[in-house]
Order: sequence, then structure tokens, then C-alpha cells
Amino acid sequence: MATPFALGTFSTGHEPFPGLVVEDRVADLSQALPWHPATTLAVLDRWAGALPELRELAQHAKNWLDLASLRVHAPIAPRQVFQSGANYRQHVIDLVVAHRPEDDQETEEQARARAAELMDRRAREDQPYVFVGLPSAITGPYDDVVLPSWCTQPDWELELAAVIGRPAHRVTPENALAHVAGYTIANDLTARDLVFRKDMREIGTDWLRAKNAPGFTPLGPYLVPAEFVPDPMDLRLVLKLNGETRQDESTKDMIFDVARLVSYVSQTTTLLPGDLVLTGSPAGNGLHWGRLLRDGDVMESTITGLGTQRTRCVAE
Repeated sequence: MATPFALGTFSTGHEPFPGLVVEDRVADLSQALPWHPATTLAVLDRWAGALPELRELAQHAKNWLDLASLRVHAPIAPRQVFQSGANYRQHVIDLVVAHRPEDDQETEEQARARAAELMDRRAREDQPYVFVGLPSAITGPYDDVVLPSWCTQPDWELELAAVIGRPAHRVTPENALAHVAGYTIANDLTARDLVFRKDMREIGTDWLRAKNAPGFTPLGPYLVPAEFVPDPMDLRLVLKLNGETRQDESTKDMIFDVARLVSYVSQTTTLLPGDLVLTGSPAGNGLHWGRLLRDGDVMESTITGLGTQRTRCVAE
């Protein structure tokens, strides 16, 4: 039976290096592998060939480092980031209610019924909603998150992120998961006040400003290979704000599962090794609670089997 392991990026005050994690120990892959990969992305670029070597190292590696002595960075520096919106049924219903115009005559019950029908139709027509994020928004799983001065409604969005292990172009949902190397945790922060353009409603959403400030995507702590995630559609996501649970949901509530999302993105573009496909956030965001992020807030995010990230908010 294979020894469970994960991948990450670490440093000791010098250049970051890719590491293999087994419990509380880390093997420096830049030294342990004969081809000396400098980054986790380099490992993913030859994922099929690297896997047997990683399994062997998990059992027999020497010169282990103490995990507690290392700084943990985001596990992967992706080339591309694809983000799924409106993919958890209850979350979308809550957002529809929260974003109703002030002069809207629709009752909350009517708004929820309309949103539920919209989600059912999207599922029937197989139309996920995906947009592009910027790799420059990624930060480490324990780094401070700077809240920009221009953002008045910063919000949290805990998400399961699929990490691509081999190129995928026009793959079917049935074959899509064969292109996924593993999974990690993402907290896809959003400037709620900037999601919709106020200057011209017809333009629609402004994901550049709403999603991509530096540090708005804490990632990790680790990339857990798919072989150690038996069912990505049966994972529990929990986000706590200052110790209080705000999001607590199963990936079962997704409208479009991981395979359908990966397949959908691949119909338009080519997914590359290391690319991230964020799968949407469940109900329980700050907008729902009427409590947005503030200076000093601490977010703790956990997904079954993927570890925990802990980030503190700091006002710019």
C-alpha cells in the first residue's frame, strides 16, 4: 500500500524548493530526485513519470527536513487559473437574494424560488460559469492578506482547487479526472463592492478588480495527489472566521462536479500541467452573514484530507 504523501513549496530563508511531505517531514525534491526539479511546476510537467519516483521516495527517502522548521509557500505557481462562479446551489440562491435591487418588488421567497429554477436550468443545459484569474493573486497558506484601501467589502470564498497533471484539450467529463494530478485549498477572496460595474450595467461583472488584488488567493498548504482523494465530490469544506464557523458544506452541493468543470474549460482552451481549476464556493460568505472582512480578522480554511490554511487580514 502506497504511503500517503503531498507536495508543497518550502524555504529556509533561501530560494524556495519543491518538497514531498509525509506527516511532519519534508524531502527536498530538488535534491532527492535525480533530475533536480527546481519547482513543483517542474514536477507536474512530467507528472506521469514522476509519480512512481514520488511513491518510492515517500517510503525510502533520506535526509528528511522537519516541517515545523520550514516556511510554507503556495504549493504551486500555475501558468493559468480558471475560476468557477455560481457553482454551489445554496450559495447562488443566497447571492441572488442579497444582490436584489433596493426597489425590487420581489419577495425573498420569490427570489429564492427563481434562483432555484435558474440553477436547475443551468444544470440541465450543462452551462458552468467560468472566468480567468491571475496567478499574481496567489499567496501562501499562512501569509497575511492585505485588504486594499479601495476595497470596502472584502469577502471570503473557500474553494476546492483541482490541479492539472497533464494537458487537457476537449476532453470528455468521463476522461477529465485522468488529467487531474491532485487537489488543494483555495480561498478566492472577492471585493463584493466591485463585482458589478456601476458605470454601465450592461458591461456586467468586473472580475479583474473584484478578484485579483495581490494576495487575494491564499493557496495550499499542500497539493494532495488524486490517488489520496478517493472522491472529490464527497469532501467537507469548513471556513472559520476568528474561530466561528461561517462556511460548512460538502462538495456534493456543487451543481457541476470537478470532471464537468475540467471538461468544460478544456472545450475552449488547453489546460496545462499545474493549472488550477477552482470549483466555486459554498454558502456562508460574508455577504450572507452581513459581516465582511476587517483588519485583524483570521480565516482558517479546511477541506477533508487537504490540510488547513490560516491567514490574517491586514488593512493596507
